[in-house]
Amino acid sequence: MTYEQALQLLKEHNQTQLLRFYDGLDESGKGRLLSGIESIDWSFEEALCDGGAAAQKKDIRPIDGLKIADIDKKRAEFEEIGVKAIQEGKVAAVLLAGGMGTRLGVDGPKGCYNIGETRDLYIFEQQMDNLKEVVKKCGKTVPVYVMTSDKNHEETTSFWAKHDYFGYPESEIKFFKQDMAPAVDFDGKIYLERMDTPALSPNGNGGWFSSMVRAGLTADLHARGIEWLNIYAVDNVLQRIADPVFVGATIEAQVNCGAKVVCKNDPYEKVGVLCKDGEMPDIVEYYELTDEMANQKDASGDLAYCYGVILNYLFKLEKLEEIVDKKIPIHIVKKKIERVDENGIPSKPDTENGKKFETLAVDLIKLMESVLPFEVEREKEFAPIKNKTGVDSVESAKALLKKNGVKL
Repeated sequence: MTYEQALQLLKEHNQTQLLRFYDGLDESGKGRLLSGIESIDWSFEEALCDGGAAAQKKDIRPIDGLKIADIDKKRAEFEEIGVKAIQEGKVAAVLLAGGMGTRLGVDGPKGCYNIGETRDLYIFEQQMDNLKEVVKKCGKTVPVYVMTSDKNHEETTSFWAKHDYFGYPESEIKFFKQDMAPAVDFDGKIYLERMDTPALSPNGNGGWFSSMVRAGLTADLHARGIEWLNIYAVDNVLQRIADPVFVGATIEAQVNCGAKVVCKNDPYEKVGVLCKDGEMPDIVEYYELTDEMANQKDASGDLAYCYGVILNYLFKLEKLEEIVDKKIPIHIVKKKIERVDENGIPSKPDTENGKKFETLAVDLIKLMESVLPFEVEREKEFAPIKNKTGVDSVESAKALLKKNGVKL
């Protein structure tokens, strides 16, 4: 992209402030700036105009699913189906690991965080140990695709290589970057992170599949004969990945998606809730439920809206490819955004000074059109690490790992 082309583009979008330092940059800096401008995804403008996902109205209703008792009755049957699918090479895993460990007090990728006490044990390592249990049971490796971001890609890939891919075959691990979205001020103007770099940030985990497509990985999926992709979040160290019982139940139900859930421990627990929007499956935030809905009971006396999601989903590849070009909602989030001021001096704000734009994996559920809620035991499969101390923290996750027999 030339300077003239960039100027014309920015005039069309009323964002010419991105060129304010251009004349003072050296040639490499000018090149970086023009490249950054060329890479901007302008879809955020539509979200600014329509208010984003929060402005959408919903017809929220309860959804039927498989409770633990129902699963136990058919566990052997489900496991047999799942093991067969894994042995036939139909299942792959996708790790969503684009985030940083800032809230844990570290600058690097969250998955590199050491949760060990008497030995080194990293979040990435613990999750791979969980997957290796499935590999041992099935006698077949499960390919793993790791989604990184521009912020942590190099550090993540070098960390995995340094640790010999945590005992997993290197040929079964592939990395790809998630897409980026601009960060803007409250007037919608894109910030400059540096004088030669527009402020961009990972666009949330909702674009994981479109990012795989852009990385050219669908050819690899088809070459391997993959039919199902199990996506999971990096911050849950008890994730059961490519769980044969979950895989088998989802296949047996003849749905396009399976969703692992935990039964909410309180009507107002702050977790996303799997339900329906009209006749379509959907996930809503806890605050979207009225008091009446939150406390509503089903015929068995249980909470009607009981399924809290844990970001462990099984998606049918065929359906993903069918809907890959469809728009998913963009969520507008107020954030503290580091940027350079009018004089080009780096500035770290103390308060929220702008907006970022994110898509969420949960918003793919509606597009999949059918889903199986699959309840799991919270203390065996849900130990998220979002904070250093307190709720959903390093402390609470360590306690649950010990309870599940993991040596720290």
